Amino acid sequence: MAQQALQPNTAGSLFATDGKRHPVQDALTAVTLVLGVVSFVTAQFDSLHLLSSWTGLVGIVTGAYGQWISVTTRERFGLILGLGASGVGFLLGMAHGGLFGGLW
Repeated sequence: MAQQALQPNTAGSLFATDGKRHPVQDALTAVTLVLGVVSFVTAQFDSLHLLSSWTGLVGIVTGAYGQWISVTTRERFGLILGLGASGVGFLLGMAHGGLFGGLW
């Protein structure tokens, strides 16, 4: 029995530590991470505040829903990274002009 605990878990997805597949949670994690990176990177430029604020807002929403339905710790870890980057990008985008700044 002790040898079984040392065997690597090869079943399931990359983020699933329980041996089951979680395609919805994995997709939400990937989307949140991508949106977070885009939002954080574009927030460094004043002229890209529309892209930064909108991707940050969508990243926060997808990350929050992903946290709500997440099952494993690995999924939650990726979601927290994406949520943090999305939050920073969203707030900097809002500071540079907001969601609709310069359109009206």
